[in-house]
Amino acid sequence: MTTVILVIHVILAICIIIAVLLQKSEGGGLGIGGSGGAGGGFMTARGTANFMTKLTAFLGGCFFLTSIILALLSSNNAPSIANEVNKEIEKSTTTKPAVPLDN
Repeated sequence: MTTVILVIHVILAICIIIAVLLQKSEGGGLGIGGSGGAGGGFMTARGTANFMTKLTAFLGGCFFLTSIILALLSSNNAPSIANEVNKEIEKSTTTKPAVPLDN
């Protein structure tokens, strides 16, 4: 289960990197499409920017969700540090004194 979510998490990270790198500064998007023409406004600069912004937001939300799921799954498997310290304290304390008191 953890491995599957971790693979999805890595794929989402790569997709976010690609989506961010494809965006042009100042909302240019992919920079394809031109002004109208044969595309009919399908991939205009504004349409591309809106699509890329929404895609990046969606991928970021999914990445955030998988991060939370992985954190919850890892906390269930690993023992707490406080519990480990308490176990070590219990092991180190002895019931008998180290030096005999009655001579």
